[in-house]
Amino acid sequence: MKGYNIFILFLLGMLSAFGPFVTDMFVPAMPSMVTDLNTTMPMVQLGLTTSMLGLAVGQLIFGPISDKIGRRRPVLWSMALFALASVAIIYVPTIEGFIGLRFVQGLAGAGGIVISRSVATDLFDGRQLMKMLAVIGAINGVTPIAAPVVGGLMVDSVGWRGIFEVLLWVGVVLLICSFFMRESLPPERRQQRSLLATFGLFGKVVRNRKFMCYTFEQAAAQFILFGNIASSSFIVQDHYGYSALAYSIAFAVNGIAIGAGAACSVRFRTPQRCINVSCAGMLAFSALMAIVLWFNGNFWIYETVLCFLLFFMGLTFTASTTLALDSEREEAGTGSALFGAVGFVAGGVVSPLVGMGNLLHSTAIVMLTGAILATIFALLSRRVPATH
Repeated sequence: MKGYNIFILFLLGMLSAFGPFVTDMFVPAMPSMVTDLNTTMPMVQLGLTTSMLGLAVGQLIFGPISDKIGRRRPVLWSMALFALASVAIIYVPTIEGFIGLRFVQGLAGAGGIVISRSVATDLFDGRQLMKMLAVIGAINGVTPIAAPVVGGLMVDSVGWRGIFEVLLWVGVVLLICSFFMRESLPPERRQQRSLLATFGLFGKVVRNRKFMCYTFEQAAAQFILFGNIASSSFIVQDHYGYSALAYSIAFAVNGIAIGAGAACSVRFRTPQRCINVSCAGMLAFSALMAIVLWFNGNFWIYETVLCFLLFFMGLTFTASTTLALDSEREEAGTGSALFGAVGFVAGGVVSPLVGMGNLLHSTAIVMLTGAILATIFALLSRRVPATH
């Protein structure tokens, strides 16, 4: 059993990391795609938008399906669809085809993300669940930062189509591994109603006020993550004048800070205590970040404050996920789907907001707003019961 636990931990971690790799890995290749597909940068960027939309919609589809028929079959379907979409992208001749296939690729990748959280909830609870989600959270924290760095290292040697070949093989490996995954949701615990009625469970989940508080708390913390992703390259390279290589190194260090925060979350006695500390840390360091950005502090102060801010954000990701899924066990797949979809929607909203007006000021406002909202929802979660 111990060997299987190691295997399932690896598999769930890789499945949960799909989102960042699907959305971010091809970002460094965008300029070469403009030339190769004879298009414009805004059209290529639509491929990023549609993939995030697919990741949100896909979770809303695969979550309820997995509550109805179990976890194993949907994850096999999603990985097979991902592999097929990746093959099609490698040979796609037009930007319109690329944009559409990116939605399909995101839709398929979402199955792995939502089911990884559902399987963890099926198999573990309480502190064990938090330990499992801490490892998954550490992987999730590093991958949004690592994906563009990996893509940047590859693009000169293999081109943008080569990046999608790598994604294809990752999908194939995960498909093969998924064949060895045991079903974690026995028939007696599955939804007995029709599949159409199963999708109606979203209404029931939304009425769980404690679950929704933790969901919105995590989504607010996403403001900090996506605010950083959307602005950091311009801040480090254009504002501070560092090279692309230096930016990649800083980006990687930031990813380590997130992963360290997620890993340290298991040291707290309870997830609620972890959330309290993480929200206090996010508030303090987002306020410091606002001061640094507003008054043009030097790079080393900016990077130090950012690392601490991302560390506390990593803490809250694990704790909020644990508490949200623990409060919605009856419909774990549906709850996990809604939890993940709201986070991706938050990221999609924040990214363009950072580019409005003065980049430094808008980034400061987005990060501070995220910390304040996360704290408000964390406080509200302590006042409401886990009832529907």
